[in-house]
Amino acid sequence: MEKILVLDFGGQYNQLIARRVRDQKVYAEILPYTTPIDVIEKNNYKGIIFTGGPNSVFDMESPHYSPDILKLGVPVLGICYGCQLIAWMGSGDVKTAPKSEYGKINFKLNDSQSSLFKDVPDSSVVWMSHTDYISAPPKGFEILGTTDDCPCAAMANADEKIYAVQFHPEVTHTQFGSQILHNFIYEICKCSGDWVMDNFIETTVAKLKEQIGDKKVILGLSGGVDSSVAAGLISRAVGNQLTCVFVDQGLMRKDEGDFVEKTFTSLFDMNFVRVNCGETFLAKLKGVTDPEEKRHIIGTEFYNVFWDEIKRQSNDELGYFAQGTIYPDCIESGKGDADKIKTHHNKVKMPDDVQFLGLIEPLCDLFKDEVRKVGEKLGIPKELVWRQPFPGPGLGVRIIGELTADKIKVLQEADWVLRDEMAKNGYEKNLAQFFCVLPDVKTVGVMGDHRTYDHLVAIRAVTTDDFMTADWARIPYDILAKVSNRITNEVEHVNRVVYDITSKPPGTVEWE
Repeated sequence: MEKILVLDFGGQYNQLIARRVRDQKVYAEILPYTTPIDVIEKNNYKGIIFTGGPNSVFDMESPHYSPDILKLGVPVLGICYGCQLIAWMGSGDVKTAPKSEYGKINFKLNDSQSSLFKDVPDSSVVWMSHTDYISAPPKGFEILGTTDDCPCAAMANADEKIYAVQFHPEVTHTQFGSQILHNFIYEICKCSGDWVMDNFIETTVAKLKEQIGDKKVILGLSGGVDSSVAAGLISRAVGNQLTCVFVDQGLMRKDEGDFVEKTFTSLFDMNFVRVNCGETFLAKLKGVTDPEEKRHIIGTEFYNVFWDEIKRQSNDELGYFAQGTIYPDCIESGKGDADKIKTHHNKVKMPDDVQFLGLIEPLCDLFKDEVRKVGEKLGIPKELVWRQPFPGPGLGVRIIGELTADKIKVLQEADWVLRDEMAKNGYEKNLAQFFCVLPDVKTVGVMGDHRTYDHLVAIRAVTTDDFMTADWARIPYDILAKVSNRITNEVEHVNRVVYDITSKPPGTVEWE
């Protein structure tokens, strides 16, 4: 399989670069800048991309790499900091720019014959984010493009197949970014494009059959897309050798637990174990209002309930433990201590007294959008495959203040109305995420001839490409009016609906 290496120097878009390469049907993987050059050489990459980063390349405390990487004979593309690093490696001149560039900038192409800019017009808009710049390129490099404030916005040593751009072709704000990456992958690296989902399912199922043999597998099923798709793959490989443990802590959306159970008991050959423990969780959370304390209690209790059930299911028979870990959960970051793996809820810590033959993570090489494609091909319902991001603590952090059974019911009903209405009018496809929040607020209202003093419900909806930033969604007023009318009429104990118009930053997507 062809592979492109994304060498991470601490850039915030490192995962986005890899995803954009995979969009071109070529597999990309991310490694930290601390990876030894001999490891890189042995992997036979078709190309290498240096990411951006927040540092100044002329600061010797910043991430650097041996210039020998440019002598491997493998095409290289440097992006932003990676562009400056290539200049620094070749003794070019990198310094603090007289004027920083942020956001959309007009880019002028000097050499339209360059392979990197094939089918890119002479003038276009690119996305910049830098305070340093290349004032003079290294010997042997030609300046391919400029901006009004950046004398070297793109450069190349075509003979050595080394290219660099000061802007970010991986973000959608760069008009011809996809074309530029396509050109690097196909025109310069000479890839053929052999990364497709059908091949992934076929080869993964074969590997799972070989690895598992006649042993049992236990998987923690959250009902989210990652664990659901992992369950589907393993079930296709070994059938009812798989047992899925589903912990319903009472903090899911309306009827979601029933939907998950019905889906997996009807769609796949597996053993499905549902643990209903909502009352236990509420008892543990009684009187707790601090959001971090709620998260800690919910996480700890979930861990205890989950592993108690896993121990019961294993019956002292050694088998495998499976989880829905995906690629972003596993990759190392180029920032700071590159040996530290990023902590993520999908990376489950096992108790010391639990023994397994090994860990199975069939999705550990995939990004979320790729996982969804696999889910669709496995026949998993759209409601699960395209399930929106949902916090680990569930509705526990969408209810401000103390959790009670009554509050949970109010929020579940209001959120169901919102989702139902968005599905009916088709506007959900325009939103990255939308949900209801129940603030710890009651307001005065009038229903009929009676004064009410009941709950306020807030609606949150955002648009985003990557969730690193997000904008509040401009839902049409008539849709908001319909949702508000339905919630106040159909959900008991709600007399007011408000709409959150805060972007990220300064806010976050979730309220707690």
